[in-house]
Amino acid sequence: MQKTIKVLNVVGARPNFMKVAPLHAALQAHGAFQSMIVHTGQHYDEKMSDIFFRQLELPQPDVYLGIGGGSHAEQTGKIMMAFEKIVLEGKPDLVVVVGDVNSTLACSIVSAKCHIPLAHVEAGLRSRDREMPEEINRLVTDSVADYLLVTEQSGVDNLRAEGVAESKIYFVGNVMIDSLVRFREKAAKTSILQELSLSPKSFVLMTMHRPSNVDTKSGLQNLLQIIEHITSLKRVVFPIHPRTRKQFATFGLDSQLHSLSNLTLLDPLGYLEFLNLMENASLLVTDSGGVQEETTYLQVPCLTLRENTERPVTIELGTNELLSMDAHQVNQRVSEILASTTVRGTIPPLWDGHASERIADIFASKLFQNQE
Repeated sequence: MQKTIKVLNVVGARPNFMKVAPLHAALQAHGAFQSMIVHTGQHYDEKMSDIFFRQLELPQPDVYLGIGGGSHAEQTGKIMMAFEKIVLEGKPDLVVVVGDVNSTLACSIVSAKCHIPLAHVEAGLRSRDREMPEEINRLVTDSVADYLLVTEQSGVDNLRAEGVAESKIYFVGNVMIDSLVRFREKAAKTSILQELSLSPKSFVLMTMHRPSNVDTKSGLQNLLQIIEHITSLKRVVFPIHPRTRKQFATFGLDSQLHSLSNLTLLDPLGYLEFLNLMENASLLVTDSGGVQEETTYLQVPCLTLRENTERPVTIELGTNELLSMDAHQVNQRVSEILASTTVRGTIPPLWDGHASERIADIFASKLFQNQE
């Protein structure tokens, strides 16, 4: 008789929740797995974590490490020490990490050194910018993973170019789109539009948090110019990241931000509320990774204010465009998009809501095979 396969799914920050939720559900439904969730607590806001777990129908974590903040090295080290104990005591058959946060890196290294099979969901994505800590996390994680689960063709191409064995690479689609597909109808029933007195396509939605954009006075001044221009055309809804809010105050620019008319500043939102706003926005202006993918699926125009993206399919096939943080250039493109009635872009291959099921089938096939 074959034993149940024990899987530890690692989450560390809010973007991980949307990726692990459908995978945990698929593993539980499969019947071959004991699927457990380990929350490192890398980012932990009790209110927001609870909202995300509840909205995504995730059970409370089986293990909560409570690591908290700190420098990259401090955080990574603390997660490694705590996670090693969990692995040695629990003896899992597989560890699953997602995305590119410090928890992903830390738990990958521990799993590899403890000789536990490791799967990386969202493998192969590359920005080619090693000044981004996420890029280092992606590179190291992929170098030690046994199962490289890829969302788009560029990931396959990157891994092959890096000499990864073909037998480790699996093009499965996008688990974050699984969550979007599953919860889209539920999100549409939230009252966020009514609460903010918004009608569909009457507003631009913004997110902005990357250090390269918000950690300098010049970056924030550029951002202010962009917001001021957009608000002259449409209302701007801006759920503002705590880091961004803090930096506006640090550089003495918060009064300018708050003085802008036609701007609605919000605290971070739950997953369902933000999904509803995304679907109904006329345009997204962001520096996020995941938003590029979600807007591509939703067929909503997106401007990503970065020098590079690790998700090129969102530009090649999707609705995303990449622009540097240059106010004049961004404002010109915003005006063009808002004046247009057409949206370019198609949904990438295998972004169909079933990536998690494909991953569960791969794990069952390979891990049961290894037990024989």
